[in-house]
Amino acid sequence: MIEIRNVSKTFTLHNQGSAVIEVINDVSFAVAPGECVALTGASGAGKSTLMRMIYGNYLTQAGEIRIGDVDLVQAAPREVIALRREVLGYVSQFLRVVPRVPTLDVVAEPLRAVGVTAQDAQARAEVLLTQLNIPQRPWSLSPTTFSGGEQQRVNIARGFARHYPAMLLDEPTASLDAANREVVLSLIEDAKARGAAIIGIFHDEAARTRVCDREIDVSRFTPGVAA
Repeated sequence: MIEIRNVSKTFTLHNQGSAVIEVINDVSFAVAPGECVALTGASGAGKSTLMRMIYGNYLTQAGEIRIGDVDLVQAAPREVIALRREVLGYVSQFLRVVPRVPTLDVVAEPLRAVGVTAQDAQARAEVLLTQLNIPQRPWSLSPTTFSGGEQQRVNIARGFARHYPAMLLDEPTASLDAANREVVLSLIEDAKARGAAIIGIFHDEAARTRVCDREIDVSRFTPGVAA
């Protein structure tokens, strides 16, 4: 479902005499449906950079990143947008939403984008917000008014609203209390059982051990970083 072939990434520092920094070199691995693979490695090894490349936020200098039958490296912007809408979900560490949009609509939006009725999308959003212990009273408010922990849980609810065939998870259990951590791990397990291919960054070793089938040490592909 997800295939990374010979992927490399450099950054050009234009304010440093156009110095070129090689971040990742010749990364290759694949993730099958129903499998969760953890990206591991030292801080600065390029885990988050690789995640953003897989989502299409960063350009790739070489190689292929295939999600299903789409190569993100060669895809046109409209293809990337369609892939994110229909195939590839992403739970990032930070919630980015339009101010003043109610929390219920924020969580339901990925479903509405693919034609799910407002009633069904809202029902799914209500289930997830309840599971993640977001009180009902502020559902009509923008999540920008919430605490950091509540915003993180809204972000998780939004990311799991659709049953995406492929998912990227960037520290989904970070800073969660035990009860909400358990909910998130159960959501990941349910996604795997449905056949989702998942790539995640988990600094929580116990969570990584529980939901991940194997690990990819990104340090092996990072020039100057010891594995």
